[in-house]
Amino acid sequence: MTTSVPTRHIRVLAAPGDRHDEILTPDALDFVGRLASAFGERRQWLLKERRRQAIRLATGTPLGFPVATSAVRADPTWRVAPPAPGLTDRRVEITGPPADRRTAVDALNSGARVWVADFEDATAPTWDNVIGGQLVLLDAVERRIDFTTPEGKEYRLGQDPATVMVRPRGWHLDEAHLEVDGRPVPASLVDFGLYFFHCAQRQIDAGRGPYFSLPKLENHYEARLWNDVFLLAQEFLGIPRGTVRAGVLVETITAAFQMEEILHELREHSAGLNAGRRDYLFSLIKTFGHRTDFLLPDRAKVTMTAPFLRAYTDLLVRTCHRRGAHALGGMAAQVPGRDPAAHEAALATVRLDKEREAEEGFDGSWVAHPGLVPVCREAFDRVLGRQPEQIHRTRDDVETTAADLLSVRRISGPPTAEGVRADVAVALRYFDAWLRGEGAVAIGGLREDAATAEIARVQIWQWLRHRVIDRETVLDVLDEELARLGAEYPWASLDEVRDLFERTALRAELPLFFTPEAYAHHLVRASTAEATG
Repeated sequence: MTTSVPTRHIRVLAAPGDRHDEILTPDALDFVGRLASAFGERRQWLLKERRRQAIRLATGTPLGFPVATSAVRADPTWRVAPPAPGLTDRRVEITGPPADRRTAVDALNSGARVWVADFEDATAPTWDNVIGGQLVLLDAVERRIDFTTPEGKEYRLGQDPATVMVRPRGWHLDEAHLEVDGRPVPASLVDFGLYFFHCAQRQIDAGRGPYFSLPKLENHYEARLWNDVFLLAQEFLGIPRGTVRAGVLVETITAAFQMEEILHELREHSAGLNAGRRDYLFSLIKTFGHRTDFLLPDRAKVTMTAPFLRAYTDLLVRTCHRRGAHALGGMAAQVPGRDPAAHEAALATVRLDKEREAEEGFDGSWVAHPGLVPVCREAFDRVLGRQPEQIHRTRDDVETTAADLLSVRRISGPPTAEGVRADVAVALRYFDAWLRGEGAVAIGGLREDAATAEIARVQIWQWLRHRVIDRETVLDVLDEELARLGAEYPWASLDEVRDLFERTALRAELPLFFTPEAYAHHLVRASTAEATG
């Protein structure tokens, strides 16, 4: 029995670009419009529920494992679907923005088993980046992504490229350039829908499938919404139920208390869970920033060996392996440099991190640069050998309580002047790049994305709220770092960068994400360029 969803009028509110017509076909737009019509209201209700939950937690409701879903956690019999083709061995996964062809070819040829094409944290969602990313993915599936630079350097897709997973934008974001019935289309459904329409069957024909990595989920109801999107999309295009696979980044504190439930909702489409550690810290501060017992020290001092983070990763591995799912570790963001000493130091840091993850039971991990793939692979090779994963390690020794996940006070401490400056500097530099259309940026030897800017700006907000630093100090540092930014990048729009920082870090009420504020700047820039151009 097919589901009847009426076709709605969908409008493209952007000027046509090079090859955009290959993606924005009438049928593809109709498909996205149908998804938006089917799920738009439910998505809005879930976003309102996020706000209600935030109020409950801010007014003293304790966060714990839900009583209503205890039967799901207690039932030992259910399992997720077995790994799909191309997702059996995931010891190294590489992430990056999809719109850059060179980056895409490098990632696909890197030796990583999976490339996560990230429309979320690694992409500044200009219209050209959104549609350009879809074109790169289509070209990669069609094996026509090869190109030569003006300098004569050739980029050619290898014979055994990485399996592609697409990371759509989160439920909280809109795509202002597409409207259905006068309303913006949810950005997540744009990224998912365009890729699914054009590439799902092509990936199946190539021996893989349409695979996704889901960001920013806060509870199992949001996972259920994604599962229903998958069911309807497969039905619309005549693709067998269960063909889609989707991993979930556990990068919010509320989702950490519902890992089993999230796997259960997605079980016929599940591709396991990831530890999204930078966004996880961002979520922790955003959720409990009003409480002094959740004050965090400098970002650099909060490592994955901290008790509350170790509890989170141990629970993630145990949950996944208990249900037959892959558990993937966190991001290594180091950028190998030209200086030999710095290069070796970066690799040593990554090696130690990945060896720890492999020993703790993870089945693989993430890197942000092709130069880190061999280090990550070697760390997991030593533990996995010829096995594709270590799901048999069910970690029955792990017993994680709500108090374990929330035991932040044990690593609390005052911020240092260096920590304050580092947060301001990285936020400003990332905001500048994001406003120019770059979502993955090399800053201080690390490949930074939106998650880094989020944790940086909410730490400043939290320290100001609890008066462990004063506003005058932050404003002085802001002026100094803006001057440095302007000296390094004379083309930087310092007024816009300052405005974005002040709006997202210095207000009394903390904006939930900086990206909607920054996206508004993008839209103003685009309309100004169109009017003058």
